[in-house]
Amino acid sequence: MNGSGPKPGMGAQVHEHGCSFRVWAPHAEAVTVRVTGDNESPRETPLAQEGNGYWAGDVAGVKAGARYRFVLSLPGGESRERIDPYAMDVTHSAGEGVVVDHDCFDWRGDDFDMAPHNELVIYELHVGSFAPEGDGPGTLHDAQGQLAHLKRLGINAVQIMPVAEFAGDLSWGYNPAHIFAVESSYGGPDALKRFVRACHCHGIAVILDVVYNHFGPSDLDLWQFDGWSENGGGGIYFYNDHRGETPWGKTRPDYGRPEVRQFIRDNALMWLSDYHIDGLRLDMTLYIRSIGGAGGDDLPDGWRLMQWVNDEVRKLPGRHITIAEDLRNYAGMTADTAHGGAGFNTQWDASFVHPVRAAVIEQSDERRSMLAVQQAITQRYNDDGFRRVVYSESHDEVANGRARVPYEIDPGNATSWFSQKRSTLAAALVFTVPGIPMIFQGQEFLQGEWFRDDVPLDWDLNEEFSGIVRLYRDLIHLRRNLGGVTAGLMGQFVTVHHINDDMNMLAFQRWEKHGHGDDVVVVMNFSNATRENYMIGMPVAGRWRVRLNSDSHHYSRDFGNAPLADLVAQAQAYDGMPAAAQVTIPPYSFVILSQDRND
Repeated sequence: MNGSGPKPGMGAQVHEHGCSFRVWAPHAEAVTVRVTGDNESPRETPLAQEGNGYWAGDVAGVKAGARYRFVLSLPGGESRERIDPYAMDVTHSAGEGVVVDHDCFDWRGDDFDMAPHNELVIYELHVGSFAPEGDGPGTLHDAQGQLAHLKRLGINAVQIMPVAEFAGDLSWGYNPAHIFAVESSYGGPDALKRFVRACHCHGIAVILDVVYNHFGPSDLDLWQFDGWSENGGGGIYFYNDHRGETPWGKTRPDYGRPEVRQFIRDNALMWLSDYHIDGLRLDMTLYIRSIGGAGGDDLPDGWRLMQWVNDEVRKLPGRHITIAEDLRNYAGMTADTAHGGAGFNTQWDASFVHPVRAAVIEQSDERRSMLAVQQAITQRYNDDGFRRVVYSESHDEVANGRARVPYEIDPGNATSWFSQKRSTLAAALVFTVPGIPMIFQGQEFLQGEWFRDDVPLDWDLNEEFSGIVRLYRDLIHLRRNLGGVTAGLMGQFVTVHHINDDMNMLAFQRWEKHGHGDDVVVVMNFSNATRENYMIGMPVAGRWRVRLNSDSHHYSRDFGNAPLADLVAQAQAYDGMPAAAQVTIPPYSFVILSQDRND
Protein backbone atom coordinates (compact mmCIF):
# COMPACT_ATOMS: atom_id res chain seq x y z
CA MET A 1 0.00 0.00 0.00
CA ASN A 2 1.39 3.43 -0.85
CA GLY A 3 -0.51 5.35 1.82
CA SER A 4 -2.33 7.61 -0.62
CA GLY A 5 -5.54 5.55 -0.54
CA PRO A 6 -7.37 3.92 -3.43
CA LYS A 7 -7.70 5.87 -6.65
CA PRO A 8 -11.29 6.79 -7.60
CA GLY A 9 -13.11 4.55 -10.05
CA MET A 10 -14.25 0.98 -10.22
CA GLY A 11 -12.16 -2.02 -11.19
CA ALA A 12 -8.41 -1.64 -11.66
CA GLN A 13 -7.10 1.92 -11.87
CA VAL A 14 -3.40 2.30 -12.65
CA HIS A 15 -1.48 5.20 -11.08
CA GLU A 16 2.12 6.30 -10.60
CA HIS A 17 2.87 3.96 -7.69
CA GLY A 18 0.76 0.94 -8.56
CA CYS A 19 -2.91 0.15 -8.98
CA SER A 20 -6.12 0.68 -7.06
CA PHE A 21 -8.81 -1.99 -7.00
CA ARG A 22 -12.48 -1.46 -6.19
CA VAL A 23 -15.40 -3.89 -6.36
CA TRP A 24 -19.04 -3.94 -5.28
CA ALA A 25 -19.84 -7.09 -3.28
CA PRO A 26 -22.34 -6.17 -0.54
CA HIS A 27 -22.83 -9.73 0.77
CA ALA A 28 -19.17 -10.68 1.04
CA GLU A 29 -17.59 -10.85 4.50
CA ALA A 30 -14.12 -10.11 3.16
CA VAL A 31 -12.54 -9.44 -0.24
CA THR A 32 -8.96 -9.99 -1.36
CA VAL A 33 -7.36 -9.13 -4.70
CA ARG A 34 -4.90 -11.70 -6.05
CA VAL A 35 -2.42 -10.11 -8.49
CA THR A 36 0.08 -11.93 -10.72
CA GLY A 37 2.69 -9.91 -12.55
CA ASP A 38 5.18 -11.06 -15.17
CA ASN A 39 7.57 -13.61 -13.70
CA GLU A 40 6.06 -13.06 -10.26
CA SER A 41 4.29 -15.31 -7.83
CA PRO A 42 0.70 -14.33 -7.04
CA ARG A 43 0.29 -11.96 -4.12
CA GLU A 44 -2.90 -11.33 -2.22
CA THR A 45 -3.93 -8.02 -0.69
CA PRO A 46 -7.02 -7.58 1.50
CA LEU A 47 -9.42 -4.85 0.45
CA ALA A 48 -11.06 -2.54 2.98
CA GLN A 49 -14.77 -1.88 3.34
CA GLU A 50 -15.80 1.57 2.11
CA GLY A 51 -19.51 1.26 2.96
CA ASN A 52 -22.56 0.50 0.84
CA GLY A 53 -21.06 -2.82 -0.21
CA TYR A 54 -17.88 -1.44 -1.77
CA TRP A 55 -14.42 -2.85 -1.14
CA ALA A 56 -11.21 -1.07 -2.17
CA GLY A 57 -7.46 -1.15 -1.74
CA ASP A 58 -4.23 0.04 -3.28
CA VAL A 59 -1.44 -2.33 -4.35
CA ALA A 60 2.02 -0.94 -4.97
CA GLY A 61 4.09 -1.80 -8.00
CA VAL A 62 1.26 -3.21 -10.14
CA LYS A 63 1.59 -2.29 -13.80
CA ALA A 64 -0.53 -2.64 -16.91
CA GLY A 65 -0.56 -6.23 -18.06
CA ALA A 66 -0.72 -7.74 -14.58
CA ARG A 67 -3.39 -10.42 -14.13
CA TYR A 68 -5.81 -10.35 -11.21
CA ARG A 69 -8.88 -11.89 -9.62
CA PHE A 70 -11.03 -11.02 -6.65
CA VAL A 71 -11.37 -13.64 -3.91
CA LEU A 72 -14.62 -13.24 -1.95
CA SER A 73 -15.16 -14.75 1.49
CA LEU A 74 -18.85 -15.57 1.83
CA PRO A 75 -21.07 -16.43 4.81
CA GLY A 76 -20.69 -20.04 5.89
CA GLY A 77 -16.99 -20.13 5.12
CA GLU A 78 -17.27 -20.42 1.32
CA SER A 79 -14.57 -18.76 -0.78
CA ARG A 80 -15.32 -17.70 -4.37
CA GLU A 81 -13.00 -16.31 -7.07
CA ARG A 82 -14.40 -13.76 -9.47
CA ILE A 83 -13.22 -11.82 -12.50
CA ASP A 84 -13.62 -8.09 -11.94
CA PRO A 85 -16.97 -6.94 -13.42
CA TYR A 86 -15.15 -3.82 -14.62
CA ALA A 87 -12.17 -5.75 -16.08
CA MET A 88 -11.11 -3.92 -19.24
CA ASP A 89 -9.23 -6.94 -20.53
CA VAL A 90 -9.31 -10.65 -19.75
CA THR A 91 -7.06 -13.57 -20.65
CA HIS A 92 -10.22 -15.29 -21.87
CA SER A 93 -13.88 -15.32 -20.85
CA ALA A 94 -13.29 -17.77 -17.96
CA GLY A 95 -9.76 -16.65 -17.12
CA GLU A 96 -8.34 -13.66 -15.27
CA GLY A 97 -8.75 -9.92 -15.48
CA VAL A 98 -5.84 -7.98 -16.97
CA VAL A 99 -4.86 -4.50 -15.77
CA VAL A 100 -5.20 -1.88 -18.54
CA ASP A 101 -3.82 1.67 -18.60
CA HIS A 102 -5.77 3.56 -21.24
CA ASP A 103 -3.42 6.54 -20.95
CA CYS A 104 -0.57 4.52 -22.45
CA PHE A 105 -2.09 4.32 -25.92
CA ASP A 106 -0.82 6.79 -28.52
CA TRP A 107 -3.82 8.21 -30.33
CA ARG A 108 -1.48 10.31 -32.53
CA GLY A 109 -3.53 13.43 -32.05
CA ASP A 110 -6.83 11.85 -33.05
CA ASP A 111 -9.48 14.58 -32.90
CA PHE A 112 -11.95 13.11 -35.39
CA ASP A 113 -15.49 14.46 -35.37
CA MET A 114 -18.21 12.40 -36.98
CA ALA A 115 -20.19 13.80 -39.91
CA PRO A 116 -23.65 15.25 -39.17
CA HIS A 117 -26.29 12.54 -38.85
CA ASN A 118 -27.99 13.42 -42.14
CA GLU A 119 -24.69 12.83 -43.98
CA LEU A 120 -23.91 9.41 -42.50
CA VAL A 121 -23.74 6.22 -44.54
CA ILE A 122 -23.30 3.20 -42.25
CA TYR A 123 -21.67 -0.15 -43.03
CA GLU A 124 -22.50 -2.89 -40.50
CA LEU A 125 -19.77 -5.49 -40.04
CA HIS A 126 -18.93 -8.49 -37.90
CA VAL A 127 -15.26 -8.53 -36.96
CA GLY A 128 -14.91 -12.30 -37.02
CA SER A 129 -16.18 -12.76 -40.59
CA PHE A 130 -15.47 -9.42 -42.31
CA ALA A 131 -11.91 -10.18 -43.38
CA PRO A 132 -10.91 -12.75 -46.04
CA GLU A 133 -10.66 -16.38 -45.02
CA GLY A 134 -7.72 -17.14 -42.75
CA ASP A 135 -6.74 -19.25 -39.79
CA GLY A 136 -9.53 -18.94 -37.24
CA PRO A 137 -11.92 -16.01 -36.83
CA GLY A 138 -10.97 -12.62 -38.18
CA THR A 139 -9.45 -10.03 -35.88
CA LEU A 140 -9.70 -6.27 -35.57
CA HIS A 141 -6.32 -6.09 -37.29
CA ASP A 142 -7.74 -8.08 -40.22
CA ALA A 143 -10.76 -5.78 -40.38
CA GLN A 144 -8.48 -2.77 -40.37
CA GLY A 145 -6.87 -4.09 -43.53
CA GLN A 146 -10.18 -3.80 -45.40
CA LEU A 147 -10.85 -0.14 -44.60
CA ALA A 148 -9.53 1.07 -47.95
CA HIS A 149 -12.41 -0.77 -49.62
CA LEU A 150 -14.93 1.07 -47.44
CA LYS A 151 -13.22 4.39 -48.10
CA ARG A 152 -13.43 3.85 -51.87
CA LEU A 153 -17.07 2.88 -51.51
CA GLY A 154 -17.81 6.19 -49.79
CA ILE A 155 -18.70 4.79 -46.38
CA ASN A 156 -18.22 7.30 -43.55
CA ALA A 157 -19.38 5.19 -40.58
CA VAL A 158 -18.98 1.56 -39.61
CA GLN A 159 -21.20 -0.16 -37.10
CA ILE A 160 -19.41 -3.13 -35.61
CA MET A 161 -21.34 -5.95 -34.01
CA PRO A 162 -20.55 -6.42 -30.30
CA VAL A 163 -16.88 -6.83 -29.33
CA ALA A 164 -17.33 -7.27 -25.56
CA GLU A 165 -15.74 -10.52 -24.35
CA PHE A 166 -17.96 -13.52 -25.02
CA ALA A 167 -17.69 -17.25 -24.35
CA GLY A 168 -15.48 -19.06 -26.86
CA ASP A 169 -13.91 -17.57 -29.98
CA LEU A 170 -16.90 -17.58 -32.36
CA SER A 171 -20.04 -15.56 -31.74
CA TRP A 172 -22.22 -12.83 -33.13
CA GLY A 173 -21.34 -11.02 -29.88
CA TYR A 174 -24.80 -10.87 -28.33
CA ASN A 175 -23.81 -13.07 -25.38
CA PRO A 176 -21.50 -10.72 -23.45
CA ALA A 177 -19.64 -12.32 -20.55
CA HIS A 178 -17.55 -9.24 -19.63
CA ILE A 179 -18.96 -6.00 -21.00
CA PHE A 180 -15.90 -3.83 -20.25
CA ALA A 181 -13.37 -6.16 -21.93
CA VAL A 182 -12.67 -6.33 -25.66
CA GLU A 183 -12.97 -9.87 -27.04
CA SER A 184 -9.58 -11.53 -26.67
CA SER A 185 -9.87 -13.49 -29.96
CA TYR A 186 -10.37 -10.17 -31.78
CA GLY A 187 -7.14 -8.77 -30.34
CA GLY A 188 -8.14 -7.06 -27.09
CA PRO A 189 -8.23 -3.37 -26.10
CA ASP A 190 -5.31 -1.99 -28.09
CA ALA A 191 -6.50 -3.73 -31.26
CA LEU A 192 -9.83 -1.93 -30.97
CA LYS A 193 -8.07 1.39 -30.41
CA ARG A 194 -5.87 0.85 -33.44
CA PHE A 195 -8.94 -0.03 -35.49
CA VAL A 196 -10.76 3.12 -34.39
CA ARG A 197 -7.68 5.26 -35.02
CA ALA A 198 -7.35 3.80 -38.53
CA CYS A 199 -11.05 4.35 -39.25
CA HIS A 200 -10.74 7.96 -38.23
CA CYS A 201 -7.70 8.38 -40.49
CA HIS A 202 -9.92 7.18 -43.36
CA GLY A 203 -12.69 9.62 -42.40
CA ILE A 204 -14.86 6.81 -41.04
CA ALA A 205 -16.75 7.04 -37.73
CA VAL A 206 -17.12 3.96 -35.53
CA ILE A 207 -20.44 2.96 -33.97
CA LEU A 208 -20.38 0.07 -31.51
CA ASP A 209 -23.19 -2.40 -30.88
CA VAL A 210 -23.69 -2.89 -27.11
CA VAL A 211 -25.90 -5.36 -25.26
CA TYR A 212 -27.66 -4.19 -22.09
CA ASN A 213 -30.94 -6.11 -22.36
CA HIS A 214 -29.29 -9.23 -20.93
CA PHE A 215 -25.83 -10.51 -20.06
CA GLY A 216 -24.28 -13.90 -20.84
CA PRO A 217 -25.60 -16.45 -20.21
CA SER A 218 -22.30 -18.34 -20.64
CA ASP A 219 -19.05 -17.73 -18.67
CA LEU A 220 -20.91 -15.13 -16.63
CA ASP A 221 -19.00 -14.33 -13.44
CA LEU A 222 -21.65 -11.73 -12.63
CA TRP A 223 -24.11 -14.53 -11.90
CA GLN A 224 -24.67 -14.66 -8.11
CA PHE A 225 -21.49 -12.62 -7.89
CA ASP A 226 -21.18 -12.36 -4.12
CA GLY A 227 -23.17 -15.47 -3.28
CA TRP A 228 -26.55 -13.83 -2.69
CA SER A 229 -29.64 -14.48 -4.80
CA GLU A 230 -33.38 -14.95 -4.49
CA ASN A 231 -35.70 -17.36 -6.28
CA GLY A 232 -32.73 -18.98 -7.99
CA GLY A 233 -31.99 -15.67 -9.71
CA GLY A 234 -28.73 -14.06 -10.70
CA GLY A 235 -27.99 -12.10 -7.54
CA ILE A 236 -27.00 -8.48 -7.14
CA TYR A 237 -26.58 -7.63 -10.84
CA PHE A 238 -29.91 -9.08 -11.97
CA TYR A 239 -33.61 -9.00 -11.28
CA ASN A 240 -34.36 -12.00 -9.07
CA ASP A 241 -38.07 -12.23 -9.86
CA HIS A 242 -40.14 -12.49 -13.04
CA ARG A 243 -38.51 -9.29 -14.35
CA GLY A 244 -35.31 -11.25 -14.92
CA GLU A 245 -36.84 -13.37 -17.69
CA THR A 246 -35.69 -12.60 -21.24
CA PRO A 247 -35.63 -14.56 -24.51
CA TRP A 248 -31.96 -15.23 -23.69
CA GLY A 249 -32.42 -16.58 -20.16
CA LYS A 250 -33.12 -15.10 -16.75
CA THR A 251 -30.28 -12.61 -17.16
CA ARG A 252 -31.83 -9.15 -17.38
CA PRO A 253 -29.82 -6.61 -15.35
CA ASP A 254 -31.61 -5.00 -12.42
CA TYR A 255 -32.05 -1.50 -13.83
CA GLY A 256 -33.54 -0.38 -10.53
CA ARG A 257 -30.31 -0.85 -8.54
CA PRO A 258 -28.16 2.32 -8.58
CA GLU A 259 -24.98 0.24 -8.71
CA VAL A 260 -26.16 -1.70 -11.77
CA ARG A 261 -27.37 1.44 -13.48
CA GLN A 262 -23.94 2.98 -12.84
CA PHE A 263 -22.28 -0.16 -14.19
CA ILE A 264 -24.12 0.14 -17.52
CA ARG A 265 -23.72 3.91 -17.72
CA ASP A 266 -19.97 3.63 -17.04
CA ASN A 267 -19.67 1.02 -19.76
CA ALA A 268 -21.41 3.20 -22.35
CA LEU A 269 -19.21 6.19 -21.58
CA MET A 270 -16.03 4.08 -21.50
CA TRP A 271 -16.40 3.17 -25.18
CA LEU A 272 -16.86 6.80 -26.16
CA SER A 273 -14.12 8.21 -23.95
CA ASP A 274 -11.38 5.58 -23.70
CA TYR A 275 -11.82 4.10 -27.19
CA HIS A 276 -12.88 7.26 -29.10
CA ILE A 277 -15.99 5.41 -30.34
CA ASP A 278 -18.39 7.82 -32.07
CA GLY A 279 -21.70 6.20 -31.24
CA LEU A 280 -23.57 3.30 -29.71
CA ARG A 281 -26.29 1.06 -31.06
CA LEU A 282 -28.24 -0.52 -28.18
CA ASP A 283 -29.37 -4.04 -28.94
CA MET A 284 -33.10 -4.84 -28.68
CA THR A 285 -34.15 -1.96 -26.44
CA LEU A 286 -37.66 -3.45 -26.38
CA TYR A 287 -36.35 -5.80 -23.68
CA ILE A 288 -34.86 -2.94 -21.69
CA ARG A 289 -38.13 -1.01 -21.60
CA SER A 290 -40.43 -4.04 -21.19
CA ILE A 291 -40.30 -7.54 -19.76
CA GLY A 292 -41.69 -9.70 -22.55
CA GLY A 293 -41.98 -7.25 -25.42
CA ALA A 294 -45.76 -7.04 -25.06
CA GLY A 295 -48.03 -4.28 -23.86
CA GLY A 296 -48.70 -3.95 -20.15
CA ASP A 297 -45.31 -5.23 -18.98
CA ASP A 298 -43.32 -2.00 -19.07
CA LEU A 299 -40.07 -1.62 -17.12
CA PRO A 300 -39.89 2.03 -16.00
CA ASP A 301 -36.43 1.38 -14.53
CA GLY A 302 -35.17 0.42 -17.99
CA TRP A 303 -36.75 3.48 -19.60
CA ARG A 304 -35.06 5.76 -17.07
CA LEU A 305 -31.74 4.01 -17.66
CA MET A 306 -31.90 4.67 -21.41
CA GLN A 307 -32.78 8.30 -20.77
CA TRP A 308 -29.82 8.67 -18.40
CA VAL A 309 -27.35 7.07 -20.80
CA ASN A 310 -28.51 9.24 -23.70
CA ASP A 311 -28.39 12.40 -21.60
CA GLU A 312 -24.87 11.51 -20.44
CA VAL A 313 -23.70 10.90 -24.01
CA ARG A 314 -24.98 14.31 -25.04
CA LYS A 315 -22.80 15.96 -22.39
CA LEU A 316 -19.63 14.69 -24.05
CA PRO A 317 -17.68 17.02 -26.37
CA GLY A 318 -17.96 16.41 -30.09
CA ARG A 319 -20.68 14.79 -32.16
CA HIS A 320 -21.97 11.33 -31.19
CA ILE A 321 -24.94 9.17 -32.10
CA THR A 322 -27.07 6.69 -30.17
CA ILE A 323 -29.20 4.20 -32.08
CA ALA A 324 -32.00 2.04 -30.74
CA GLU A 325 -32.87 -1.36 -32.11
CA ASP A 326 -36.46 -1.43 -30.93
CA LEU A 327 -38.27 -2.50 -34.12
CA ARG A 328 -41.70 -1.47 -32.89
CA ASN A 329 -41.93 1.82 -34.83
CA TYR A 330 -42.31 3.64 -31.52
CA ALA A 331 -41.67 7.37 -31.81
CA GLY A 332 -41.02 7.61 -28.07
CA MET A 333 -37.62 5.98 -28.58
CA THR A 334 -36.35 9.03 -30.45
CA ALA A 335 -38.30 11.69 -28.61
CA ASP A 336 -36.27 14.04 -26.42
CA THR A 337 -35.89 13.07 -22.78
CA ALA A 338 -37.18 16.51 -21.78
CA HIS A 339 -40.50 15.44 -23.29
CA GLY A 340 -40.49 11.97 -21.76
CA GLY A 341 -38.79 10.20 -24.65
CA ALA A 342 -35.91 7.74 -24.41
CA GLY A 343 -33.62 10.25 -26.11
CA PHE A 344 -32.04 8.18 -28.90
CA ASN A 345 -30.90 10.09 -31.98
CA THR A 346 -32.35 7.48 -34.31
CA GLN A 347 -33.70 3.92 -34.45
CA TRP A 348 -33.65 0.95 -36.80
CA ASP A 349 -36.84 1.15 -38.82
CA ALA A 350 -38.83 -2.06 -39.19
CA SER A 351 -41.49 -0.19 -41.16
CA PHE A 352 -38.93 0.28 -43.94
CA VAL A 353 -37.04 -2.99 -44.18
CA HIS A 354 -39.96 -5.40 -44.19
CA PRO A 355 -42.08 -3.89 -47.00
CA VAL A 356 -39.01 -3.11 -49.09
CA ARG A 357 -37.68 -6.66 -48.83
CA ALA A 358 -41.14 -7.99 -49.59
CA ALA A 359 -41.41 -5.82 -52.69
CA VAL A 360 -38.18 -7.07 -54.26
CA ILE A 361 -38.25 -10.69 -53.07
CA GLU A 362 -41.79 -11.34 -54.34
CA GLN A 363 -41.60 -13.41 -57.54
CA SER A 364 -44.83 -12.15 -59.09
CA ASP A 365 -45.13 -8.57 -60.33
CA GLU A 366 -48.87 -8.74 -59.73
CA ARG A 367 -48.35 -9.22 -56.00
CA ARG A 368 -45.91 -6.36 -55.43
CA SER A 369 -47.35 -3.49 -53.42
CA MET A 370 -46.28 0.00 -54.44
CA LEU A 371 -48.54 1.34 -51.72
CA ALA A 372 -46.47 -0.52 -49.11
CA VAL A 373 -43.29 0.87 -50.65
CA GLN A 374 -44.79 4.37 -50.58
CA GLN A 375 -45.46 4.03 -46.85
CA ALA A 376 -41.89 2.79 -46.31
CA ILE A 377 -40.54 5.84 -48.12
CA THR A 378 -42.57 8.40 -46.18
CA GLN A 379 -42.39 6.96 -42.63
CA ARG A 380 -40.81 9.34 -40.09
CA TYR A 381 -40.50 9.73 -36.33
CA ASN A 382 -40.85 12.91 -34.30
CA ASP A 383 -41.29 14.83 -37.57
CA ASP A 384 -37.65 14.17 -38.42
CA GLY A 385 -36.65 12.08 -41.42
CA PHE A 386 -33.33 11.12 -39.87
CA ARG A 387 -34.71 9.64 -36.68
CA ARG A 388 -34.59 6.29 -38.46
CA VAL A 389 -31.92 3.99 -39.91
CA VAL A 390 -33.04 2.41 -43.19
CA TYR A 391 -31.66 -0.83 -44.61
CA SER A 392 -32.56 -3.90 -46.64
CA GLU A 393 -29.96 -6.15 -45.00
CA SER A 394 -28.69 -6.39 -41.43
CA HIS A 395 -27.30 -9.24 -39.35
CA ASP A 396 -30.84 -10.00 -38.15
CA GLU A 397 -32.49 -9.80 -41.57
CA VAL A 398 -30.06 -12.20 -43.25
CA ALA A 399 -30.09 -15.03 -40.68
CA ASN A 400 -32.47 -16.84 -38.32
CA GLY A 401 -34.44 -18.41 -41.15
CA ARG A 402 -33.93 -15.54 -43.60
CA ALA A 403 -31.19 -14.95 -46.14
CA ARG A 404 -29.46 -12.25 -48.13
CA VAL A 405 -31.79 -10.33 -50.44
CA PRO A 406 -30.23 -11.63 -53.72
CA TYR A 407 -30.48 -15.19 -52.41
CA GLU A 408 -34.10 -14.70 -51.35
CA ILE A 409 -34.89 -13.33 -54.81
CA ASP A 410 -33.33 -16.31 -56.61
CA PRO A 411 -32.50 -19.10 -54.13
CA GLY A 412 -29.32 -20.87 -55.14
CA ASN A 413 -28.35 -18.16 -57.64
CA ALA A 414 -27.70 -14.92 -55.79
CA THR A 415 -25.89 -13.41 -58.78
CA SER A 416 -28.58 -13.93 -61.43
CA TRP A 417 -30.03 -11.08 -63.48
CA PHE A 418 -33.14 -11.04 -61.30
CA SER A 419 -31.03 -10.96 -58.11
CA GLN A 420 -28.84 -8.17 -59.39
CA LYS A 421 -31.75 -6.11 -60.65
CA ARG A 422 -34.17 -6.37 -57.77
CA SER A 423 -31.62 -6.29 -54.93
CA THR A 424 -30.26 -3.01 -56.30
CA LEU A 425 -33.79 -1.62 -56.44
CA ALA A 426 -33.88 -2.16 -52.68
CA ALA A 427 -30.45 -0.53 -52.34
CA ALA A 428 -31.65 2.47 -54.32
CA LEU A 429 -34.46 3.00 -51.84
CA VAL A 430 -32.02 2.72 -48.92
CA PHE A 431 -29.88 5.53 -50.33
CA THR A 432 -32.59 7.87 -51.60
CA VAL A 433 -35.30 8.00 -48.92
CA PRO A 434 -35.14 10.18 -45.78
CA GLY A 435 -33.21 8.30 -43.11
CA ILE A 436 -29.68 7.21 -42.28
CA PRO A 437 -28.77 4.52 -44.84
CA MET A 438 -27.05 1.31 -43.73
CA ILE A 439 -25.78 -1.72 -45.62
CA PHE A 440 -24.51 -5.03 -44.27
CA GLN A 441 -21.08 -6.42 -45.04
CA GLY A 442 -20.80 -7.94 -48.50
CA GLN A 443 -24.14 -6.56 -49.65
CA GLU A 444 -22.28 -4.37 -52.14
CA PHE A 445 -20.91 -7.39 -54.02
CA LEU A 446 -23.92 -9.74 -53.87
CA GLN A 447 -22.80 -11.93 -50.99
CA GLY A 448 -25.28 -14.78 -51.01
CA GLU A 449 -26.86 -17.32 -48.67
CA TRP A 450 -27.15 -16.12 -45.04
CA PHE A 451 -24.94 -14.65 -42.34
CA ARG A 452 -22.86 -17.01 -40.21
CA ASP A 453 -20.12 -16.02 -37.79
CA ASP A 454 -17.86 -18.87 -38.94
CA VAL A 455 -18.02 -18.13 -42.69
CA PRO A 456 -15.90 -15.19 -43.91
CA LEU A 457 -16.98 -12.89 -46.71
CA ASP A 458 -16.19 -14.07 -50.22
CA TRP A 459 -14.00 -11.16 -51.25
CA ASP A 460 -13.53 -12.64 -54.73
CA LEU A 461 -17.05 -11.38 -55.41
CA ASN A 462 -15.73 -7.85 -54.95
CA GLU A 463 -13.77 -8.30 -58.18
CA GLU A 464 -16.25 -10.50 -60.01
CA PHE A 465 -19.10 -8.04 -59.44
CA SER A 466 -17.09 -4.83 -59.40
CA GLY A 467 -19.86 -3.19 -61.43
CA ILE A 468 -22.41 -3.77 -58.65
CA VAL A 469 -19.83 -2.37 -56.23
CA ARG A 470 -19.59 0.67 -58.51
CA LEU A 471 -23.37 1.02 -58.44
CA TYR A 472 -23.32 1.10 -54.64
CA ARG A 473 -20.45 3.58 -54.75
CA ASP A 474 -22.34 5.85 -57.15
CA LEU A 475 -25.46 5.67 -54.98
CA ILE A 476 -23.43 6.57 -51.90
CA HIS A 477 -21.75 9.49 -53.68
CA LEU A 478 -25.13 10.83 -54.73
CA ARG A 479 -26.54 10.27 -51.24
CA ARG A 480 -23.66 12.28 -49.73
CA ASN A 481 -23.95 14.95 -52.43
CA LEU A 482 -20.26 14.62 -53.25
CA GLY A 483 -20.94 16.02 -56.72
CA GLY A 484 -22.83 19.02 -55.39
CA VAL A 485 -26.02 18.38 -57.40
CA THR A 486 -28.07 16.08 -55.13
CA ALA A 487 -28.31 18.02 -51.86
CA GLY A 488 -31.95 17.01 -51.57
CA LEU A 489 -30.94 13.44 -50.73
CA MET A 490 -29.56 14.77 -47.45
CA GLY A 491 -32.70 16.80 -46.85
CA GLN A 492 -35.72 16.21 -44.69
CA PHE A 493 -38.44 16.18 -47.27
CA VAL A 494 -40.07 13.69 -49.61
CA THR A 495 -43.21 13.47 -51.71
CA VAL A 496 -44.25 10.31 -53.54
CA HIS A 497 -46.01 12.15 -56.32
CA HIS A 498 -46.48 9.27 -58.74
CA ILE A 499 -47.64 5.77 -57.85
CA ASN A 500 -49.07 3.17 -60.24
CA ASP A 501 -49.72 -0.09 -58.42
CA ASP A 502 -50.97 -1.86 -61.54
CA MET A 503 -47.79 -1.13 -63.50
CA ASN A 504 -45.45 -1.26 -60.47
CA MET A 505 -44.15 2.25 -61.05
CA LEU A 506 -43.44 5.04 -58.63
CA ALA A 507 -41.61 8.35 -58.54
CA PHE A 508 -40.74 10.59 -55.64
CA GLN A 509 -39.18 13.96 -55.06
CA ARG A 510 -36.51 14.67 -52.42
CA TRP A 511 -35.44 18.12 -51.27
CA GLU A 512 -34.21 20.29 -48.44
CA LYS A 513 -34.48 23.90 -49.68
CA HIS A 514 -35.70 23.34 -53.26
CA GLY A 515 -33.97 24.62 -56.34
CA HIS A 516 -31.26 23.56 -58.77
CA GLY A 517 -28.72 21.24 -57.21
CA ASP A 518 -31.19 20.45 -54.41
CA ASP A 519 -34.37 18.91 -55.84
CA VAL A 520 -33.95 15.25 -56.79
CA VAL A 521 -36.44 12.99 -58.57
CA VAL A 522 -36.20 9.19 -58.32
CA VAL A 523 -38.16 7.04 -60.79
CA MET A 524 -38.43 3.29 -60.14
CA ASN A 525 -39.78 0.43 -62.23
CA PHE A 526 -40.64 -2.63 -60.12
CA SER A 527 -41.92 -4.64 -63.10
CA ASN A 528 -40.37 -7.02 -65.64
CA ALA A 529 -41.42 -4.79 -68.54
CA THR A 530 -39.85 -1.72 -70.09
CA ARG A 531 -41.95 1.42 -69.62
CA GLU A 532 -41.52 3.51 -72.75
CA ASN A 533 -42.29 7.23 -72.91
CA TYR A 534 -43.83 6.94 -69.47
CA MET A 535 -45.24 10.22 -68.19
CA ILE A 536 -44.41 11.46 -64.69
CA GLY A 537 -44.81 14.77 -62.93
CA MET A 538 -41.76 16.95 -62.30
CA PRO A 539 -41.17 19.71 -59.74
CA VAL A 540 -40.22 22.35 -62.32
CA ALA A 541 -39.89 22.74 -66.09
CA GLY A 542 -36.47 22.60 -67.70
CA ARG A 543 -33.64 20.16 -68.22
CA TRP A 544 -33.27 17.31 -65.73
CA ARG A 545 -29.99 15.48 -65.94
CA VAL A 546 -29.58 11.75 -65.42
CA ARG A 547 -27.30 11.25 -62.43
CA LEU A 548 -27.67 7.48 -62.33
CA ASN A 549 -29.25 5.00 -64.72
CA SER A 550 -29.11 1.57 -63.10
CA ASP A 551 -29.55 -0.31 -66.40
CA SER A 552 -25.98 0.23 -67.57
CA HIS A 553 -23.08 -1.97 -68.58
CA HIS A 554 -21.02 0.06 -66.13
CA TYR A 555 -22.82 -1.86 -63.41
CA SER A 556 -23.24 -5.33 -64.92
CA ARG A 557 -22.53 -7.02 -68.22
CA ASP A 558 -25.96 -8.64 -67.76
CA PHE A 559 -27.79 -5.31 -67.85
CA GLY A 560 -29.42 -3.95 -70.99
CA ASN A 561 -27.36 -0.76 -71.25
CA ALA A 562 -30.43 1.12 -72.42
CA PRO A 563 -29.49 4.73 -73.22
CA LEU A 564 -31.35 7.30 -71.19
CA ALA A 565 -31.06 10.91 -72.27
CA ASP A 566 -31.54 13.87 -70.00
CA LEU A 567 -35.21 14.78 -69.63
CA VAL A 568 -36.77 18.07 -70.61
CA ALA A 569 -39.78 18.76 -68.42
CA GLN A 570 -42.56 20.81 -69.94
CA ALA A 571 -44.69 23.30 -68.02
CA GLN A 572 -47.65 20.96 -67.91
CA ALA A 573 -49.40 20.05 -64.65
CA TYR A 574 -49.23 16.32 -63.94
CA ASP A 575 -49.28 14.13 -60.81
CA GLY A 576 -50.07 17.29 -58.84
CA MET A 577 -46.75 18.76 -60.00
CA PRO A 578 -46.32 21.91 -62.13
CA ALA A 579 -44.37 20.16 -64.91
CA ALA A 580 -44.15 16.78 -66.67
CA ALA A 581 -41.70 14.68 -68.66
CA GLN A 582 -41.60 11.34 -70.44
CA VAL A 583 -39.11 8.69 -69.37
CA THR A 584 -38.23 5.29 -70.78
CA ILE A 585 -37.11 2.94 -68.04
CA PRO A 586 -36.12 -0.74 -68.42
CA PRO A 587 -37.30 -3.63 -66.22
CA TYR A 588 -36.45 -3.55 -62.52
CA SER A 589 -34.50 -0.34 -62.98
CA PHE A 590 -34.32 3.12 -61.51
CA VAL A 591 -33.12 6.52 -62.56
CA ILE A 592 -32.04 9.46 -60.39
CA LEU A 593 -32.47 12.97 -61.81
CA SER A 594 -31.52 16.46 -60.72
CA GLN A 595 -30.78 19.85 -62.25
CA ASP A 596 -27.42 21.56 -62.46
CA ARG A 597 -27.16 24.82 -60.59
CA ASN A 598 -26.95 26.77 -63.85
CA ASP A 599 -29.68 24.86 -65.75
